Amino acid sequence: MTNNYYLDRNRNNMKKLNEMLTNLPAFCSIFFIGTQDTTTPLTRINYAIDLKTFFNYLTTYETEFLNKPIKDITLTDIDSITSQTIERYLAYLSYYDKENGVVLTNGERGKLRKLSSLRAFFKYFFNKDMLKSNVASKVKSPKLHEKPIIRLEPQETQELMYYCETLNGFSNHQKKYNEKFKIRDNAILSLFLTTGIRVSECVGLNVDDFNFSLNSFRVTRKGGNQVILYFGEETSKILQDYLKYRETLNIPKEEKSMFLSSQNKRMMVRTMEYLVKKYAKVATPLKNITPHKLRSTYGTNLYNQTKDIYIVAEVLGHKDVNTTKKHYAAISDDVRKSVAGMVKLKDN
Repeated sequence: MTNNYYLDRNRNNMKKLNEMLTNLPAFCSIFFIGTQDTTTPLTRINYAIDLKTFFNYLTTYETEFLNKPIKDITLTDIDSITSQTIERYLAYLSYYDKENGVVLTNGERGKLRKLSSLRAFFKYFFNKDMLKSNVASKVKSPKLHEKPIIRLEPQETQELMYYCETLNGFSNHQKKYNEKFKIRDNAILSLFLTTGIRVSECVGLNVDDFNFSLNSFRVTRKGGNQVILYFGEETSKILQDYLKYRETLNIPKEEKSMFLSSQNKRMMVRTMEYLVKKYAKVATPLKNITPHKLRSTYGTNLYNQTKDIYIVAEVLGHKDVNTTKKHYAAISDDVRKSVAGMVKLKDN
């Protein structure tokens, strides 16, 4: 069954993309039509944002484009761009003013994403023989430094759930507000910590996605594929307690969303991110915990239990096991530790 939430989201993203195209050169439409079967609407929106930033740079700083309206840029103009132009653009991204006067900065990961967008753009038109060369492919990627893996330790996980259930650590005013939502919030935190789903996947869940006879639920992954995931008895009880509470709310009959906002509508991603940070700030004030960090916590815990990186990749929905290794560096470290001493020089 198709979840209307995802259809609506894709429809809104496509509408937003069409609005953005009105401010981009005409040839950009060719690129977005040509890549629609291999990318999601959200990916194409990110491409459009990155291309707009690149064109703004060209018309502001590069001599041959200076003061030229962005919509008047042609593919012939693009053919004049060199790899040095793109390297200067990457340097510019370190610190620049947006149109509305807001100052933006990009680290190595932000620069890499914007370079990836340009590579996709140049590659598409080069392969279509609409550009003479693919200069973006000649630009080296920014060197990425390993980021520290932030996740909850077992004791911290228990403390997070404790503060959600008891509201200890909050002011009286905060307790009064949070009391209305702690059953819902407990269910959300439990689902993150015992299934490792993404925040966007959690927001999109409907009540009828759950089957408590099998302790399973249907989730729509990035790209639109649907899979069945499972949870244990502990999480099952927490979820069913929440559903009993949900039935006491004054909810419109047509509202099928699993997790509801204070207006009894589907929660937004930002709201769900906020509630995670709210409880984590009390439980682990020295760590910046987000829903993705709870996903990291689950991935690491699952590996520690199974010692199978492929199981972790499958459950988390990673198409490439190397993605799992990259995001869960602690797993690789555990593997190296586990083999220490296995190879002997001498028999005892």
